[in-house]
This record gives sequence, structure tokens and C-alpha cells, in this order.
Amino acid sequence: MSQPKAWFITGAARGIGAEIVKAALEAGDSVVATGRNRDQIAATFKQHGDRVLAVELDVSNELHAFAAVETAMARFGRIDVLVNNAGYGQLGLFEEISAAEIQKQYDTNVFGTFNVTRAVLPVLRKQRSGHIFNISSMGGAIGFPYASIYCSSKFALEGFSESLALDVADFGIHVTIVEPGFTRTDFLDNTSVRYGSRQITGYEQISAKLKAEYDSYNHQQAGDPARLAAALLTLANSEQPPMRWASGSDAFERVTSKLAGMQAELHQYQQLSASVDGVR
Repeated sequence: MSQPKAWFITGAARGIGAEIVKAALEAGDSVVATGRNRDQIAATFKQHGDRVLAVELDVSNELHAFAAVETAMARFGRIDVLVNNAGYGQLGLFEEISAAEIQKQYDTNVFGTFNVTRAVLPVLRKQRSGHIFNISSMGGAIGFPYASIYCSSKFALEGFSESLALDVADFGIHVTIVEPGFTRTDFLDNTSVRYGSRQITGYEQISAKLKAEYDSYNHQQAGDPARLAAALLTLANSEQPPMRWASGSDAFERVTSKLAGMQAELHQYQQLSASVDGVR
């Protein structure tokens, strides 16, 4: 039987993050649950007493991240599992999204993950153990219409995670990329999702059509965030966890279909690829 773990979870106020907090606490683990609204998090999980520590954290602020980790260590003395979950969806056609909106997306989804990981890694390296879960999306492996900025942020997260795993493997630290499919959270709710603020002549009809399609998925998604959280606990207790895990049959099917298509295309042009090799 595995020893109780200490988790550090970002974006813990609701959705996938809150379900991971619940699952870890129900398993007997301790959790540092972080988010912008500390009081909301503390109220949600107060019945778990000293095993949960609510900490205010704006992941886009590097100093906040280091302070939150210091607070976590003062309470629990270690961090076994880091879940970089904080993020949101910036949707819209590329030209509809301003440079400032793109920067905010990256500040949270990409640089926020960098900030928290940078703050936690010294702890994991000293322990010579730990597991980092970076919550990506099937949109981190596949491009979707009306989501170029969101998908690009998740593609960046996946490249970071693959390389980070190589950097830290000798310290006994695992990195797992989690690629959820459409999951029943507030992701597409107007309290979370954001759309481009620019109005571009010529895009009106396609933009309205795509926005309506995304709106129709809101709270109708097949993926169950509680089951995702339970699966994450299984992975956290695995001796050889995967580097990439697709959450939901839609994610599995779409990602594997993309990989098959990539293989076919690469092989189709294999000779042309080889033709650029120089003769020594």
C-alpha cells in the first residue's frame, strides 16, 4: 500500500482541479489547493481539516508561485504530486483575437505552468522523487477551428513537458501530459471561456456559426471530471506512469487518428525527406 502523498494543485476552485482535490483527499492524501479565490477554496474543502491547505495563487505571478510553495512546505514538509491545472480557453478566429488577449492566454496557460513548475522543482529534486501532471487538452495534440490561440498554448505545454521529462528523469521525477477530451466543466461557460474582441469584416458568418457550435457543447460534454480525477490518482500511484495520457474516448480516438494520419503523410514524402541529406 502506497504512503499518503502531498499534492499541490493549481486552479483548484472548480472543474477538473476541484475534482482532483476531492479525489486526493478521499484517498487519504494531503492537498495544497490553490487559486485566485482562497476563501472559496477553503470553504469548499473545510470538512477535511488540516489535510487541505487553501492558498491564494495567481500562476501568472512568479513571486506568488514561490510564496505558495514556501507555504506548502511549511505545512506539509514535502510535495509529491504537482498538478498544473490552472488555465482557460481563449476562443475565436485568429484575427479576432488581440495581441493583449493572446498574451493573457499565454501568461496563464504557458508561463503560469512555467512559474509553478520552477517553484516546485527544487523541492522535487531535493527529494529525488515526484510526479508532475500538466493538464493539456486533446487540443494540445490536434488543431481545432476557432481555437488557434488556445491550441497553440497547449501545444507549447506539450513540447515543454516532453523536454522537461528528459531534464528531470535522473532525479526520479515523472512528467505526465494529460489530454482531456470534451469534459463536463465550466470550460465553455461565460464565467471561464473568452472570445476574441475584434470584429473582422468577412468573418461574421463563420465566426457566429463556430461560436454557436461551441456554445452547444456547454455542460453537455461526455467526459466526467470526477472520473478523470480518479484516473489521475491511479496514474499517480503507478510505478511507471505514461508521459502522455488521453482522457476520454473522444480524446483517444482523435489523437490516435491524428497520429495515423501523420505517419501516412510522413511515409508518403519519405524519399523527398531523404533527398536533402548531403553527401560527405
